[in-house]
Amino acid sequence: MSTLLLLPGDGIGPEVIEQVRRVASRLANDLTLEERAFGGTSFDQFGTPLTEEAEAVALASDAVLMGAVGGPKWAGAPRAQRPEAGLLRLRQAMNVYANLRPAICFDALAGASALKPEFVSGLDIMIVRELTGGVYFGQPRGIETLADGQKRGVDTQVYTTSEIERVSRVAFELARGRRNKVTSCEKSNVMETGLLWREVVTALHARDYADVQLEHMLADNAAMQLVKNPLQFDVIVTDNLFGDILSDEAAMLTGGIGLLPSAALGDPGKPGLYEPIHGSAPDIAGQGLANPLAAILSFEMALRWSLGRTDLADKLNAAVKAALEEGARTRDIGGSLTTAQMGDAVLKGL
Repeated sequence: MSTLLLLPGDGIGPEVIEQVRRVASRLANDLTLEERAFGGTSFDQFGTPLTEEAEAVALASDAVLMGAVGGPKWAGAPRAQRPEAGLLRLRQAMNVYANLRPAICFDALAGASALKPEFVSGLDIMIVRELTGGVYFGQPRGIETLADGQKRGVDTQVYTTSEIERVSRVAFELARGRRNKVTSCEKSNVMETGLLWREVVTALHARDYADVQLEHMLADNAAMQLVKNPLQFDVIVTDNLFGDILSDEAAMLTGGIGLLPSAALGDPGKPGLYEPIHGSAPDIAGQGLANPLAAILSFEMALRWSLGRTDLADKLNAAVKAALEEGARTRDIGGSLTTAQMGDAVLKGL
């Protein structure tokens, strides 16, 4: 029997995770569900965004599914104890270095995209973002006061050969099961880490993946190309910072950020971390307005990548598609359904 740890977190997190719980109970009633406080909620209860006990449960589970973390309530907390710091610590502890962020435009929502329907019809991009290295984790970092009274902020972008190679390998393997094309994005024209990134990806491609089409693209050009001609992309692999930015941009091509799931994977046999890529949206928290589809589709990814239930993942994906085709919409995608009503629509599809 598999175990899924739920970390509802903050803001709209508990609302969307509740819909996941309903779907899981209907679809996979042999799945054991655990739940722990996380993020700001955990800080309020225990003085830390991630307790040692919650971390241990995460590492012992088959998969972890979180809702969202953060909000202005915790803006004054010490940086190391803010909700986002708990998420970074969890990613490091689980060593989930490959972040899979699909950007898929359902046919029923092509008209809701930020672009004209003909630019996004059939869109299916997989962004593979390196998740445990780069500028978010590099040292030294901090803010210091200089002798003349000015302040200076320092963040360090650091990557090693092995970090680049392992996430690139994930991208090449994924491409082989898709349309066999990888676009590697960096800033090799101005950054030493970008130059190393390009060198490592090129060498890995020549050594092990010559059958896969590889193109290199500067990250700023990739941002432009995602708007100009998004259908050219299959798998995009990039670093932590650029992956964060490009995946949010790609989200708006699909009709809304409330639709997009993500998976963070590490070495085979280790638990994966799954989460909707939307934030905690404190302005609508508790009002039943949040779109639960990104969380539900994150569960679909967990079934597919960590829980070994591709059959159930296919059923759930079909149920979401059916709900959208029948006109089910929350406010963010042009409708009026509540969070629970959208959950009802998916359950109907099942």
